[in-house]
Amino acid sequence: MEQQQVRLKKVYGDVFFTATRINDVSILYAQWFGVQSEETVKGGGYKMLDMIKEQPYSKLLNCNRNVVGSWNTALDWVETTWTPQIKAAGLRYLAQVIPKSIYVTLTIESLIQRIDKDLEVRIFEDTEEAEAWLLSIDE
Repeated sequence: MEQQQVRLKKVYGDVFFTATRINDVSILYAQWFGVQSEETVKGGGYKMLDMIKEQPYSKLLNCNRNVVGSWNTALDWVETTWTPQIKAAGLRYLAQVIPKSIYVTLTIESLIQRIDKDLEVRIFEDTEEAEAWLLSIDE
């Protein structure tokens, strides 16, 4: 199984984002870690955009299980900049895996209200269910 992984780190060295492309299943897997800011959301968002432009994938599994706190400050950017660009690059399906944190869940629910006209978005509590949904989609 061929795969490509990208890791992004904060200034002091903590990994805040990874993205893994597994060619056999044509899903881009993104994982976020720790406290997120507008800057880190943009960093990871642009990295996913680059990867999908480089090799178009229509499915994204976006795992927020390890995120701490809200990243509301980035919602406008995700809605007005990232979503139109990632859709133009070929993304159609977005599986959001949510953590136990109410703050992150509320942020994601707010995001979905903003972008569900552009992408088919579903929320999951575990990665396996999210992956099963994406794998069940025949294009």
